[in-house]
Amino acid sequence: MTEKKDFRDSEKKQTEKLVHKLIQAIDEHPDKVNNYYDLGSLLTRLNDYQQAEELFMKALGIFEAKNDQEAQDLLNYGLGNLYYEVGKVDRAIELYNKIKDDKRKADSYLMLAQSYMKKGQHKQAVAYGLTAHELRQEDPDINQVIGDSLLALGEFKQAKGYYDAILKRHPGRADTQFNRGLVAMVLGEPYQDYLTQAKQLDPVYYQKSEQRINDIEKTLRTNQGD
Repeated sequence: MTEKKDFRDSEKKQTEKLVHKLIQAIDEHPDKVNNYYDLGSLLTRLNDYQQAEELFMKALGIFEAKNDQEAQDLLNYGLGNLYYEVGKVDRAIELYNKIKDDKRKADSYLMLAQSYMKKGQHKQAVAYGLTAHELRQEDPDINQVIGDSLLALGEFKQAKGYYDAILKRHPGRADTQFNRGLVAMVLGEPYQDYLTQAKQLDPVYYQKSEQRINDIEKTLRTNQGD
């Protein structure tokens, strides 16, 4: 227990140092947007949502006054991620849609896809996922959101293709292994290896998702009965 506490204390000190360093960077270079973005993103990761929101809003005011669109795009992306994190998905979607910077387009389309998926609007999620895919075809997160949305829509064969594309390069993703296992179950393919891999890679994720296996087995049994 003492070792764990020491590790937590050390981690906390490191984080505090980093926050302090980023605040100092903003004071020294108030015209550099990345300093605001990095601090806002760090505060979001630390669940300090109110301070992160205030910082992003303040920074947006500064760079709107400068008419700096690229900086606004970066800050809107950061603020959108914060709203996505706290479940204010509609506000996040609004901000992602404002982004014009080509360098950030794939990221914003990916987050739009994830936002619509969170809302249960899987067709929109697929549409934005495919748009992101045109820009970054091998991105595992983009392929995952398309696969997951297709799975939710019952488009199992299509979902399989996106999961397989991920597993060629990233076999260590528990979510991909698990969902590929579900697809294999439905399609009557061998599936146990995928589920075993998922369980080994992330036992907590597997336990949380296990009910989905039972649901699919139940559906398959019902269909066979019919």
